[in-house]
Amino acid sequence: MFKNIKETERYIEENNVRFIDLKLVDLRGRFRHLVIPAERLNEKLMRDGVGFDASNYGYASVEKSDMVFYPDLESAFIEPFSNISTLCMMANVCVIEKEENRPFDQYPRNVIKAAVGYMKESGIADEMIVGPEYEFSLFDAMNYKIAADEVSSRLYSQESEWSSKAEGSNGYHNQGRDGYHIDQPRDVFFDLRNEICELMADAGIRVKYHHHEVGGSGQMEIEVELGEVCKLADDTMKAKYLIRNAASREGYTATFMPKPIGSEAGNGMHVHMILKKNGRNLFYEKGRYGDLSKEAMYFIGGLLKHSASLCAFCDPSTNSYRRLVPGFEAPVTIGYASANRSAIVRIPSYAKSEDAVRFELRSPDATCNPYYAFAAILMAGIDGIVNKIDPKDHNWGPFDLNLYDLSKEEKEKLEHLPASLTEAVEALKNDHEYLLRGNVFSRQLIHNWIDTIEKENKEVEKIPHPAEFKLYYDL
Repeated sequence: MFKNIKETERYIEENNVRFIDLKLVDLRGRFRHLVIPAERLNEKLMRDGVGFDASNYGYASVEKSDMVFYPDLESAFIEPFSNISTLCMMANVCVIEKEENRPFDQYPRNVIKAAVGYMKESGIADEMIVGPEYEFSLFDAMNYKIAADEVSSRLYSQESEWSSKAEGSNGYHNQGRDGYHIDQPRDVFFDLRNEICELMADAGIRVKYHHHEVGGSGQMEIEVELGEVCKLADDTMKAKYLIRNAASREGYTATFMPKPIGSEAGNGMHVHMILKKNGRNLFYEKGRYGDLSKEAMYFIGGLLKHSASLCAFCDPSTNSYRRLVPGFEAPVTIGYASANRSAIVRIPSYAKSEDAVRFELRSPDATCNPYYAFAAILMAGIDGIVNKIDPKDHNWGPFDLNLYDLSKEEKEKLEHLPASLTEAVEALKNDHEYLLRGNVFSRQLIHNWIDTIEKENKEVEKIPHPAEFKLYYDL
């Protein structure tokens, strides 16, 4: 939004901005923030930064926790949920050094920048373009309890068929897997999505379209235009922030959980991607399969080779693996195909022009830290290009058939994504050298990440599941 501090100060004065909301990203991919009076944003602050305790963000050990962050003026957007005029800005985190502070190598925004830098230095491409699809659920309310005497959760959805017996029901409800592109009055959240898309546009996020998704109980999708990967990582954080707060302001609750309802379609975050060199789409070559170049196929090969370890960054929750099951248009098979949603890499048949030809990775979901996820995807693809990993050499496709309909014998010949977070973590432990190249991911970050999600996994594993009482109580 702003090119320099003088331009920023002028805007603040002309628009009577009172506060600056500085947003940081913790290890797990959540926003944290610190707010300063607008007059404190000046050249001195831009030079010296703001000191903070990084140990509460999940990164550094306590004895090395003092760090400093700097506002990113270009990332500024107007805070729409404050009663007092406020500007939001992303922040960059640095380690304090005697001579000159250096970028903290575990901080998410620094990791994706390092990945892009490595791509450029390799000479492979100048730019990575991505387009994530944001799937999420809107509910009227959500309750949960985890205690010694009760483990329970309950969702409330006026759209759902389970609400048809509720007092005051208007009779317009959606069956569990019949929500795709439904119209009003069954599409209860049409106006709210319009409002969200306006907020996203105001924050510099270019919306392509929005609609009701397959899940009948409040499943939504907003798809955005493709853009530069570092900006789209920021935009993903902004979009989640705007969606959650817009829903809350209207008395609803939004979640990006991959599988909030077991019997309905899950929420993914499919990532479309293109590499460009000298302004040209490096993935385009007319006449080849899907009009994709050799470089594109090698990039796909890298994604498929490292797909299991990628899941630890792209699907880093226990709930992720309740989504990655057959029968719900979620990918489970390691392979690629054109216009086939059962493979983890899909080539959209509608993208035909040279600028538009691309493919999408369908396995990620929005519980990921988008900076780490996009960086890991790029590093896996670069590994594929450098080592010329051709998917055809590994029985990874193309699969131009419905992989869900294969016989048991045929399915056993194929490779599949991890079935649990435990399997994904083990894959990352055994396959992460490609992430270390160019010092993009540090070993400390990978170890810290593994420790963090393993602790979450073990916490969930210790809690009795309600279904276990049904299955085993009387044995």
